[in-house]
Amino acid sequence: MVRVSADTEGLKRDLTEVRSLAGKFTAGLSTAFDQVVFKGRDLGDVLRSIALRLSSSAFHAAFRPLEQGLANAITGLVGNILPFRAGGVVGPNGVTPFASGGIVGSPTLFPAGPSGFGLMGEAGAEAILPLQRGADGRLGVKADGGGRGVTVNVTIQTPDIEGFTRARGRVAAELARAVDKGRRNL
Repeated sequence: MVRVSADTEGLKRDLTEVRSLAGKFTAGLSTAFDQVVFKGRDLGDVLRSIALRLSSSAFHAAFRPLEQGLANAITGLVGNILPFRAGGVVGPNGVTPFASGGIVGSPTLFPAGPSGFGLMGEAGAEAILPLQRGADGRLGVKADGGGRGVTVNVTIQTPDIEGFTRARGRVAAELARAVDKGRRNL
């Protein structure tokens, strides 16, 4: 069985726009015939009026993406002028905390000590990751819960079962230390 998936949101928007234009055309024709038949207006004038309204609707529909692009560009420009508000350093209600991490998706200035400002996100999205000290004192990114458990298989071969029975506690302790050390170094 072959499964195909596609993003059809653009097509849905276009079909909605076509339905809207068709509805306007139908309403325009209905109004035109009403004005010609019941109000005695000249058919040529009414048809010109319909053509102008349809042209206006088509013009606005064609330029809507340009209007949206221009609005996005202006928003981006204002965001660069006021970078802390747009970049997430200062949110709409004050300071936006990143203690749990976050993502910066566009070029954003941030205060950087005595030098003034730093720039993040200039080459694409960047992650803000909180750091923690490990048991060994090293500073790093904490990762937990993402992977599956690790299975450790141990094979012990001994010709002397009684000697192994006596040393079993020491072997278990040594094995636990080795596994713990390996887990810390992952």
